Amino acid sequence: MANFKKTLMPEQAEALFKILQERFTKNMDRHENLEWQKLRVKLEEHPEKMWSLNAMEETGGEPDVLEYDGETDRYFFYDCSKESPPGRRKLCYDQEALESRKVNKPEGSAVAAASAMGIELLTEAQYHALQQKGEFDTKTSSWILTPTDIRNRGGALFCDRRYNHVFVYHNGAESYYTARGFRGLLRV
Repeated sequence: MANFKKTLMPEQAEALFKILQERFTKNMDRHENLEWQKLRVKLEEHPEKMWSLNAMEETGGEPDVLEYDGETDRYFFYDCSKESPPGRRKLCYDQEALESRKVNKPEGSAVAAASAMGIELLTEAQYHALQQKGEFDTKTSSWILTPTDIRNRGGALFCDRRYNHVFVYHNGAESYYTARGFRGLLRV
C-alpha cells in the first residue's frame, strides 16, 4: 500500500489561502480580536491541516475560524456553510450503521468521511456554539458526535435550526436523508 502525505501543491495552497482570508475578513464578527497573518503563519506550519481545510472547502463546508485557545495556541475551524455541506449529505452515521443496511445503502458514513478528511464531527455543545455565530441548517440538518450510550442502542444524534431555535434529535444510525449531512471541526 502506498504511503502518501496529505498536502496541497503550492498553487492549491495559495488559492485556498485567498479563499480563507476573504472569508475571515468578511466575517470578523465570528472571530473578533484575531489576526489573519498570525493564523496564516500557523497554517503554513501545518500543511496537513491545509489539506483538511481544502477537503472541507471542496465539499461545500466554507470553513472559518470560530474559536482560538490562547493557552494551547490553537485555532478552531468550523464548517460555516449556511446549510449542511452539500458534498457530505446522504450519509448514515457510522460504519456499523452502513454495514447493517441490507438494501438502499447510502454512499458512506459521516464518521468515516470526517476521519478521511482529518476533521471531527461537531459535538452538541460545538453545534450550539456555531449557532451563536449565525443561522445555520435552517433547511437541512447535520449529524453530530453521538454519545456512546446512545450509539450502543442503535441511535445517533443530529441537529438543525427551526423557528429560531436549535433542536437536537435522534434517529436510527443507519438512516440517511438528502438534506442531512455533517459539519466538522478542525483544530490547528
